[in-house]
Amino acid sequence: MSEPNYAGNIIVSLANLPEFLRKPILKKRLIEFFSLSSSEKMEIINNALQAGPEIPFDNLSKLFKTWLEIMSTLSEERRSIMFMSYIAEITENPQKIILFNLDGILEVYLSLKQDEKDTISRSVRKIITALNDDKRKRLFLTIPNRARIELGI
Repeated sequence: MSEPNYAGNIIVSLANLPEFLRKPILKKRLIEFFSLSSSEKMEIINNALQAGPEIPFDNLSKLFKTWLEIMSTLSEERRSIMFMSYIAEITENPQKIILFNLDGILEVYLSLKQDEKDTISRSVRKIITALNDDKRKRLFLTIPNRARIELGI
């Protein structure tokens, strides 16, 4: 990549913050995401997918849990936009998710409160159900079976 990964740098910095600082900053950044153009959104998604595997998993897991907690409080429309953006990029470029500790990420999801898990899984199921067969098959190749079971997909 010829340009600096600003979004990736922000992600790394956020991952290292204590929760009382991380949560409000991340929420503000998430809200800003929805006012961006489609190309800016995709750049952030790509940068996040690039930066994720470079973050030590203990920090990434804290950041991811905070992200999921915030996502569960957003409207269905905003959750759908965010999850659709990630799923679209992953179905087009499945190699971007390979370097992630997907079993560890599933454990983070499982550590959420039940209502948060229900909200997240309902949104993800809705998006995956709407995918065409080819994209759904490509996505399923990247998702561990246990995650598919836990999400109900």
